[in-house]
Amino acid sequence: MTEVDKHGSRPQNLGAFEREPEKQDEEKPKQGMIARYCSLIFGGTKSLLTGMKVTIFTFLNPKSTVTQQYPENKDTLEMKERFRGQVIMPHNEDGEHNCTACTLCEKACPNGSINVLPTKNIAGKKILGKYIYRLDTCTICALCVEACPFDAIRMGQDFELATLNKDSLELVLNKKEGRWKS
Repeated sequence: MTEVDKHGSRPQNLGAFEREPEKQDEEKPKQGMIARYCSLIFGGTKSLLTGMKVTIFTFLNPKSTVTQQYPENKDTLEMKERFRGQVIMPHNEDGEHNCTACTLCEKACPNGSINVLPTKNIAGKKILGKYIYRLDTCTICALCVEACPFDAIRMGQDFELATLNKDSLELVLNKKEGRWKS
């Protein structure tokens, strides 16, 4: 039988692999935790200073900021060339456009915001009847503009498109039925 010590508990049988930890083994995990803690503190401080560098540079160089003071500068506001507004169909002075009703833009639209309704002219050639654009479902992704081989549509510069009437968000983009440049 095993002996019982004066507190009433039995001593544990410590085998070759079960020995009590030494004091050096206890200090190693503490050193690793301290090193990790210090590296986190220094990394956070470096990140903070990097962000503050950008903030201070912007504060000291106000001409480098590109923020527009809208709506105060509504008359002088210029949108960048890469801005994406609603889809538009440019027309010349005679009301003619480049669309040939090929429907590539309709196929490229991920959520069906474009309907191209072709018709035939007197000679039996397919021409554009109506180009219907639904702004309320458009994601302004410009995939339709990229798909158009004739540059018949492009992204506009308008951004104040809010309305209370949902019917006003369904637009017919072509002015004249069946007109296109040859």
